Amino acid sequence: MHPFLSQITAGVCIRIFELAQHHHFATSYPLFRRHPQHQGEYKKHPNNMGGVDETKTGEEEKQKSTTPLDYIVIKEGEAEILMHTKNEVFYNKTQVNNRDMSIAVLRTFISKRKDEHEALLSKRKKKMLKVSEDNDSRLKAPSESTMTDGKCNGECEEMPQDESYGTCEEPEKTPEGKEQGELMPPRVLEALSASGLRALRYAREIEGIGQVVALDNDKASVEACRRNIKFNGSVASEKVESNLADARVYMLTHPKEFDVIDLDPYGSPSVFLDSAVQSIADGGMLMCTATDMAVLCGGNGEVCYSKYGSYPLRGKYCHEMALRVLLACIESHANRYKRFIVPVLSVQMDFYVRVFVRIYTSASAMKNTPLKLSYVYQCIGCDSFHLQPLARTVSKTTSVRYLPGFGPVVPQKCSDCGKKYNMGGPIWSAPIHDQDWVTSILADVKSMKERYPAFNRISAVLTTISEELPDVPLFLSLHNLCGTLKCTSPSAVVFRSAVINAGYRISGTHVNPLGLKSDAPMDVIWDIMRCWVKNHPVKAQPPEQAGSVILAKEPQIQVNFAQSVASLSKARAKKVARFLPNPERHWGPKLRAARTITSIAISALA
Repeated sequence: MHPFLSQITAGVCIRIFELAQHHHFATSYPLFRRHPQHQGEYKKHPNNMGGVDETKTGEEEKQKSTTPLDYIVIKEGEAEILMHTKNEVFYNKTQVNNRDMSIAVLRTFISKRKDEHEALLSKRKKKMLKVSEDNDSRLKAPSESTMTDGKCNGECEEMPQDESYGTCEEPEKTPEGKEQGELMPPRVLEALSASGLRALRYAREIEGIGQVVALDNDKASVEACRRNIKFNGSVASEKVESNLADARVYMLTHPKEFDVIDLDPYGSPSVFLDSAVQSIADGGMLMCTATDMAVLCGGNGEVCYSKYGSYPLRGKYCHEMALRVLLACIESHANRYKRFIVPVLSVQMDFYVRVFVRIYTSASAMKNTPLKLSYVYQCIGCDSFHLQPLARTVSKTTSVRYLPGFGPVVPQKCSDCGKKYNMGGPIWSAPIHDQDWVTSILADVKSMKERYPAFNRISAVLTTISEELPDVPLFLSLHNLCGTLKCTSPSAVVFRSAVINAGYRISGTHVNPLGLKSDAPMDVIWDIMRCWVKNHPVKAQPPEQAGSVILAKEPQIQVNFAQSVASLSKARAKKVARFLPNPERHWGPKLRAARTITSIAISALA
């Protein structure tokens, strides 16, 4: 072959190879694909492979949005997402704690759901066996007077006897012959998906999960979610689907179709709750986040009442009260459809509260809802608070009667300091955790430590929750008690020992490192503090102050401050970290998508 022709042939081959490389790269990574609005348009960029001659068409600004430099890759767990540098779609790194906790709960939910299904099948099988035995007893062999030569009378002579039933009659079909319902993988709905990171982590990291539907009513978010689904490969593409829809309408048009619904809005979830409780299957899980803590903690009580149907109080326990207000709100929405909730885990972390509740349908069990709700009376002078149950029951021989609760539980003025009360609620006063679930979740997290990016934080929170008193609503602050009396504070171990030695229970709380939960009444708590002040005198205070009124009374019990063995929690005895500092500065809420901090705001922050 002529040397000139061989050079031309080699050049053509190299050209074809370069074009193939460029095509494979663009189709493998959607990041580098042409934008649908710019089909046929290319922009030359130094990162382009193969040195293809590309022509610039269209506006320069539109072309810049399709370049790789406009995106960054964010990896969390086993999922990766492409985020635009212009903050077009909301993403908050802080919520890694939220997402890790949700994954841990979902793993436990799938495991327990399977165990419950197997237990149900076993129960049905036993019932079928019992029915079969009853049929056997009724279908005894005919008496000798109706038998001749061991054969049936009449037309049944040629039919062989059925040994199991003892008769030649055709045996009845029992329910054992029917196919048992197979447990399908749980379907998950992420109602407000944004970038789709949460849905992708569910699909890639949780074994046994079914379809994950990611919704958003923002076009940019849906496009970003679909781009991220493709970016995460075949597993995500098979399990996750992204739809442009209003979450409320979508859930209303899909009643009882989802086993898990995840609500994590930017602000209050109240507008989504009514449709969410209708879209969950019986026994399903609702995971709900509320970030409007200023409203839930008493900053705007009238707004809280309009959104959640409860009036908050501003006490040291306000973050736990926020959890209980949210639970009461979900219960009220569920009750409208003859449904009720069973909380398995309720967490206050960072700048939000998150609850995990299971939803069941039962008109009779729904009647117990008033027994789980209470009003709260908070003294304005001291830290005394009292709960007023909404209802009570009277048991008869064969029935239970529901009656209004006795009240009031407090006089017009506080019996400890003589001040008046503020009243808030109603709140959820039943347990907010299922300790069996908490133990299972914590064990699962510890066994898969490397798969949780926020392992240290969520394990610390779960450890503290596992030691909480489940049946004691709200809590006291030891520093607040001492602040009322203007005295030095005893150590937590000394105070816990005094309560335990008096015959009561006490524990910490995951909400506040200084919080103490106890079933001791407030008069016992103040008696312990009076005895402490006798051993550690304080300066004289004006007689009208709440502390002076409290100290003017003599204690009614003998307090023993000797250290009790149970005064140290198991986690503290083992020196397990329970309250960790934030890993970074500005670890908190972020701006909404497509918003930036103005120069005026920056100067104000400075």
